[in-house]
Amino acid sequence: MNAVPRHHEFWKERLRVPNYGVSEAARYADITSQTIRNWQKLGNRPAPLGAREKGKELSYFQLIELAVVAACRKAGMKLPKIREAREYLKQEFRSDHPFATQKLLTDGVDLMLEHGDELLVANLRGQLAWKNIIKDRLKEFEYFDGIAARWHLAGRSAVVIDPRIQFGKPSVRGVPTWIIAARSDAGEDIRAIAKDFGIPKSAVADALAFEGVESEAKAWSH
Repeated sequence: MNAVPRHHEFWKERLRVPNYGVSEAARYADITSQTIRNWQKLGNRPAPLGAREKGKELSYFQLIELAVVAACRKAGMKLPKIREAREYLKQEFRSDHPFATQKLLTDGVDLMLEHGDELLVANLRGQLAWKNIIKDRLKEFEYFDGIAARWHLAGRSAVVIDPRIQFGKPSVRGVPTWIIAARSDAGEDIRAIAKDFGIPKSAVADALAFEGVESEAKAWSH
């Protein structure tokens, strides 16, 4: 990851600024909008997200935490138990967003296991599976100053969410994925788009797959 000069750390101010709609965050984290609303309600948020979105509702930190929540849900954990674990880590790490810190990668998974068997829904084999699922998700994050400052969506995909690039919107090599999709919709093929932006064709294919332009992305891969 490219180093960012210390005097340019104004990007950190964006980490808590609402920037993602509920349905948008749900798509990125691979979780349902209703699960997001339920998660927010469990946190006793003063103004829970309603059925109708009003602009941008979630911050970057909240989005990263939802990514972790989604992995926990996939492993079979219930939302109240995830919230309980988060509150425990919040105290241990003295962090308002413990799921978005590097400490979660290095210490948090083991701490959550030690917090109590009731956090999990299975036996030892289930615990190991849960641990691997969470660590796989955490490996998608790149950390800077202890913060999960870049999220590689879908693991090996070139698509990233980084508050320092395009104001935290999904992009590849600095190019927003929606622009690449728009160029494809206009009839341009992957090779032309890649040449125009000066990025690898594989990155363009990843962007199109992320934006749901599967036919063009698959055509290139074959």
